[in-house]
Amino acid sequence: MKKNKKASLLYGCILVILITTSPYLLYLYKSIPPDITQLNTIFGVLKGGEFRSVQTFILFIFAKFVPLFLLILLFFTNKDWWSYALLVPISVYFFQLFFIINESSKSFDEIEFIYTTPVLIPVLVILYFIRYKISIYIDAVDLKKEMNTVMKNSKKMTN
Repeated sequence: MKKNKKASLLYGCILVILITTSPYLLYLYKSIPPDITQLNTIFGVLKGGEFRSVQTFILFIFAKFVPLFLLILLFFTNKDWWSYALLVPISVYFFQLFFIINESSKSFDEIEFIYTTPVLIPVLVILYFIRYKISIYIDAVDLKKEMNTVMKNSKKMTN
């Protein structure tokens, strides 16, 4: 039991650290000089591509990555039935990030939502099906409450 609590506490602490530090990634671009067109890193050479500078390129990457990261965290840590609706903005941010990184694309943030249609349609169908199934149980619980109040009122009237 204690092992499970420690693991849960560690998991929660890691999540809190990731969530609270992720907005600072949006300001990472300020550490890069604004006038350079390529940057040598331990991962290789980073070029600005269609952007005028590497600083702008990094700004756009993290402007898409941070919300994508937070939405993915929310999706995997949330146990509610509606969490599958998060797949739609996750797919939009994913395609926007892909088109920014892809050197052959000349534009971004214009038509990426069209590519999310294959994700959107199944998600909407699944969510509608889940909502329909849940609404049956909610209606049954409401009917039970109504029947209980009617029964209590009828007992009071007979007494």
